[in-house]
Amino acid sequence: MELEYIKCGDYYIPNLVANKEPDVHLSKYGLLHKSYLKEQRSGVYTGLLLNGELLTHCYQVQERALDMMEKLTNQMAHTEGVTEKLKSYDQMGWVRRMNNIQNRAEEIVLREVIYQL
Repeated sequence: MELEYIKCGDYYIPNLVANKEPDVHLSKYGLLHKSYLKEQRSGVYTGLLLNGELLTHCYQVQERALDMMEKLTNQMAHTEGVTEKLKSYDQMGWVRRMNNIQNRAEEIVLREVIYQL
């Protein structure tokens, strides 16, 4: 293994460069997981960052969270009878119930996907 050094004043410092990260777009869940790793799991965060795998990992978590969110929302809406028929005759009731369902689903996703390794 060859290291390249840079002279800074009287000292030689190794010229370390992190691996290239892929160009992916992180949304809410990916950024929340990245923040969780940085604040709570700094060793894992640093390891993923230095290996160039941080954004890929966060993107995979984001995709899993979005998929789980969609499945949970659909299952809860079906179970509780929140349908398009309800939406047509009681819009505010439908909105209220769907917001409740989405909030509960998001709590599950955050606990089981985002704030886990």
